[in-house]
Amino acid sequence: QVQLVESGGGLVQPGGSLRLSCVASESIFDQYSMAWFRQAPGKEREDERELIAVIISAGDTGYDDSVKGRFTISRDNAKNTVYLQMNSLKPEDTAVYYCNARRTVAGNRRIDYWGQGTQVTVSS
Repeated sequence: QVQLVESGGGLVQPGGSLRLSCVASESIFDQYSMAWFRQAPGKEREDERELIAVIISAGDTGYDDSVKGRFTISRDNAKNTVYLQMNSLKPEDTAVYYCNARRTVAGNRRIDYWGQGTQVTVSS
């Protein structure tokens, strides 16, 4: 069972920056894609989480249009850690941010692990 622990959330003013971290309990980056999702206030179901950034095992990255150019996903294999650098934050970025590890196995079955979430609030 892979454990994911996020940190780095908090309250920041519009235009500010935060860096989120997600530490995995074991070395999984060669088998799992890592991603950051967020869940806006008022949305409670897991399927209402929004995928905003992903880094696959080969190292390629992808971003939702809402964060492209402002957020950067990266990883440190030696530390089993994935980061989300968030710049030029806007009030609409306010959400709980979740780290996700995903792998597809035989039979097209998907394995997902989630962190506990970290709150990011952008407000003056």
